[in-house]
Amino acid sequence: MAAAAGARYQWLMNKPWTSLRPNSEDPTPLYLQLAHKLADEINAGRWKAEEALPPERLLSEKLGVSRVTARKALDVLLEQKLITRQQGSGTFIAPRLEHALSRLTSFTEMLKSKGFESSSKWIERKIDLPTDDEMLKLGLSPTTRVARLERLRLADGVVMAVEKSTLPAACMPDPLAVGSSLYQYLDGNGHRVVRALQHFRAVNASKKLARLANLDVGEAMLLVTRVGFTENNQAIELTDTYCRNDYYDFVAELRR
Repeated sequence: MAAAAGARYQWLMNKPWTSLRPNSEDPTPLYLQLAHKLADEINAGRWKAEEALPPERLLSEKLGVSRVTARKALDVLLEQKLITRQQGSGTFIAPRLEHALSRLTSFTEMLKSKGFESSSKWIERKIDLPTDDEMLKLGLSPTTRVARLERLRLADGVVMAVEKSTLPAACMPDPLAVGSSLYQYLDGNGHRVVRALQHFRAVNASKKLARLANLDVGEAMLLVTRVGFTENNQAIELTDTYCRNDYYDFVAELRR
C-alpha cells in the first residue's frame, strides 16, 4: 500500500505543470483559469476516471498560486461533477457516466400527455457579457460573450413558467435563430446536451415575475436551475425556470 501511494505521488510530481499555470495578465480570475485548464486535461483524457488529483498544497507549490486559488478551482470542478472528494483519501476524477436527456419528459411532451397545447412567447434574445454566476457555472471568462434567452412557457395560452437561459455565444451566435425548441437548435448545430444537473428551491415572485406570470407579488414559485453538459462534459447551458406553484407538481420515484 505504501509503495503504491509513493509511486502515485512520484507520478504526480512528474506531471507536466506548465500547461496548467494561470496567466497573471489574463483578466479571468486565477481560480477560473486553473479550473478551465484542469477541465481541459480531464476532458482530453489526460486524467483518467478514478485517478487521483494533486492535493491543494501540491497544486499551489507547482503552479505558484495560493491554496485558496487551488481550492476554489477544485470547487468549480466539484460543482461540475468532474471530480469527487473522498474523506481521508483525497480528490479523484469522477467516472464518466452519461444520462440522455431524452429519457426525461420535456415541457412540450408533458403538456401533450395531459391534453394541453404548448407554446412559447419570447421576451428577450440577445448577446451579452456573463454575470459572475454564469462564469462560475459555465466555466467562462469575463470577456466571453453569451447568448441570453428569456421566454414564457404556456399551456393552452396560460403562462406556466418564466424561463431564462444562458449559453456561450460560440454555441449560439444568433439567438434569433432559435425556434420553439432550444435543444433542437443545439442538436442541429453540433452542441447536443446529453446530461444535466438540476437544483430546486422555493422563491417569491418579484414584481417582474409576478407581472409576466400573472401572479401576486411575493407569491410562491418553484425555481428549477439546470446546467446542461455536452458529450465531452462541457457545461454549455444554464437555465432558470420559474414555475407557477399552482400548476406544477414535481414527482420523483425512488427505488431500492
